Amino acid sequence: MAGERPHEFALIKRFFAPLASDPGALGLTDDAATLAPSAGCELVLTKDLLAADIHFFSHDPAEAIAAKALRVNLSDLAAKGARPRGYLLGLALPAAWDAEWLERFCAGLARDQDTYGITLLGGDTIASGGKLLLSVTAIGEVPAGRAVRRTGAAPGDSLYVTGTLGDAALGVRLRYEPDLARSLALSPDHQAHLLDRYLLPQPRTALAAAVLAHASAAMDLSDGLTGDAAHMAAASGVDLAVEVTAVPLSQAARQVLARSPEWLVTCLGGGDDYELLLAVPEDRRDAFERDAAAAGVPVTRIGAARPPAGAAGALGYFRDGASFTLAGKGGFRHF
Repeated sequence: MAGERPHEFALIKRFFAPLASDPGALGLTDDAATLAPSAGCELVLTKDLLAADIHFFSHDPAEAIAAKALRVNLSDLAAKGARPRGYLLGLALPAAWDAEWLERFCAGLARDQDTYGITLLGGDTIASGGKLLLSVTAIGEVPAGRAVRRTGAAPGDSLYVTGTLGDAALGVRLRYEPDLARSLALSPDHQAHLLDRYLLPQPRTALAAAVLAHASAAMDLSDGLTGDAAHMAAASGVDLAVEVTAVPLSQAARQVLARSPEWLVTCLGGGDDYELLLAVPEDRRDAFERDAAAAGVPVTRIGAARPPAGAAGALGYFRDGASFTLAGKGGFRHF
């Protein structure tokens, strides 16, 4: 990323100001933006920090790095039932960068702004003194008092997930171990699918209205089903029972498990899915499934909430109804 480097204010005017279309951003000519929620709504705010060679690889395409930084935050908004409004960007650039890289980075942001209906409101750009760091604060809105929390699951609620799980965790392992695809006998198409799922998460913003209308609890699956479902169980004070045979898997993941079943712990606990985990009351199931289908988002019922056997609630896995112990770690952790 060596070459031409515009100074700070020229950089903002050239690359970032065109992304800031909201009037409250003032074309990024002031120190702060203003944002008023729609009548009867309140703002929902979320932040994710991404570091090179931890959340993405330094040599990944600039467009994909930008998209991932934005999309992981949009996934959090979707889990609250929120409509995206705007975002703040913190960008810490490494020593070797140039205008061509930054132009591609901003092109990735521009494409996703158009896709997901969100705009840049402001931020900051600095030199990192090391590797590339990105911080996005995404802002959405929901009707006042209606944001869907992880705390609302109740005994009898059905447990749903969107999409398929485990693809991204397998994809990152393929990045670290180039010979793994051959040892798992993955076809080129299956390999490409897994790699893409890690590189470019698909936030389920189209499901936000259905989450708001039907879910009693929701959260996005950033750290794996094993870890995040345990968080929901503890926060809601219920036990969550997951039937492992019901967990939706892609054809690529099924190919991996058919050859090496021990990879199940990676699929369920590896993280980076950015799918949604939802608790839905029994009397809302049919309507939720209809609305999800109308939104074009696949959802699968994988279990149910039960009265807690302990004080804090717990996650239990079952196979064909019998208790099943999943060996290995309980979800991704930074520390």
